[in-house]
This record gives sequence, C-alpha cells and structure tokens, in this order.
Amino acid sequence: MRIDLAYDGTDFKGWAKQPRLRTVQGEFESALATVLRVPEAQVVCAGRTDAGVHARGQVLHLDVDDEVIAAAARLHRGGPDLGVVARRLNGLLPGDLRVRGVSEAPEGFDARFSAIWRRYAFRIVDTTERLDPLVRRHVLAWPRELDMAAMNAACEPLLGLQDFASFCKRREGATTVRTLLDLFWERDADGVLVGTVRADAFCHNMVRALVGSLITVGEGRRDPQWPAEVLRAALRDPAVSVVAPHGLTLEEVGYPEGAELAAQADRARNRRELA
Repeated sequence: MRIDLAYDGTDFKGWAKQPRLRTVQGEFESALATVLRVPEAQVVCAGRTDAGVHARGQVLHLDVDDEVIAAAARLHRGGPDLGVVARRLNGLLPGDLRVRGVSEAPEGFDARFSAIWRRYAFRIVDTTERLDPLVRRHVLAWPRELDMAAMNAACEPLLGLQDFASFCKRREGATTVRTLLDLFWERDADGVLVGTVRADAFCHNMVRALVGSLITVGEGRRDPQWPAEVLRAALRDPAVSVVAPHGLTLEEVGYPEGAELAAQADRARNRRELA
C-alpha cells in the first residue's frame, strides 16, 4: 500500500519511533496495526522529519498480505475499498496527524528509494506586524527584515550535484553528496518569505543549515557568495546556524512511473560520490 500523510510536527519528537516518546511513526503504526488487525505494522517513509518539522506530503509504503487488506476494507467491485482503511485510520489518529489517501502501490514502488526528489518549504516572517498568531507554529519569526534579492543571489551557486558536508550533521558511513534541484525565495500574498528547497535527497540538518546561512546573507552580515565558500570548504562552519525546525514543511515527494520505480530504487541504494 501507498499511504499519503500530513502532520503538524509541533508536538511530535520527530518521525522515527522512540521508546516513551510521542513520534509520528509510533502514533501511526499503532493506529495502522489496529485497523489492519495485526500485532504490529511497520511502514517505510519517503523522508524522516526532525522534531518540530511538519509535513503535507509525506509518503509511506507498507507490504501487506491480500487477506489482511480484505479483512480491513470492504470489497468494492471485486476489490478492497482502500478508502475505508483511510477513514478508519483517521477515526483513530489524533488531530495533528491525518491520512490524505491510501492506494495500491504500483509494482516496484518504495516510498524511500523510488523517490526522485523531495520538496520542502521554509517560511519566515521577518517583520513583527506580519506575524499571524494563528500560524505562529508554522513560520519562523525573524526580528529584522531580510533582503530577498541577496538571498536568491546566494542560492544559485549551491544548485546541482555537490558535497553538502558543510551543511549536514555527519553520520557514520553516510554520504553527504546530494543534487540540489531548486533553491529560491519569494514572498506570498501575506508577505511571508517562503523558501523552496528541492533535492533528490537530504542529509541530516541540511535544509535548516542552508536556511541559516541564507538568513545571514539576508541580514547583510555576509556577502551572497559566502554560502558557496562554506560549501566548497566541505567542513562544518560554526558561523552557520541551524535554524529552528517549526518553519519547515515537507510539501511533496516526486516519483517516476512504471518500470522506473524499481530502477530508481536500485540506483538510490548505491552510495553517491563526486567524480
């Protein structure tokens, strides 16, 4: 099954299940096991989100036997009605965690490894008058107005296949090579500064560290070429701050079609390095 999920990350300690902590995976798998009437259910997600990070477009997959699905969903025109599974899940889940859809996954689909890109948005309110208290848990309040043009100028050299070690929290044996497809800022109708960040994958803290460096440029404390200089150094720079998570939302995950699903999953499992 493919499951599309949305959540407000404020009161979760991140995606990954942890003992005695409230996490998205823990809450969801508990409800899923109840709906499917199985002792436990284990899902794979497109990308693990940190504590406080939100999602509109998280994607999961679950390998499940046909008879389990048949028992959990009413038959509809000879097959299971997976909409029933979605409705039953939403009846059990807390209000800050919602299923947006349940469908039969195509052959070769893997929520994590079949993905060809993930798109995040980071939202900043940089004048106190624009801060709407109704959305304060989903935007970063910044006390000084930021220069969007300077921030966009700093974005361009960061695009493409790069080693983002300077902006990632290193993990043993994990590569920091990523392809950054989009990075730009624009203001929405309410004046909120929205950063779009799209890449084939992200390493730990990468988006929040990139945003931190671009805020430094937007404040005028560094020139627009500074983030690219940090990138080329391939070392964590103490001048790069990792901003708070609550302005960050996983908006969408992209997948290929047909036979490319399995082929992409095979490619993604290979460790990437710069030539």
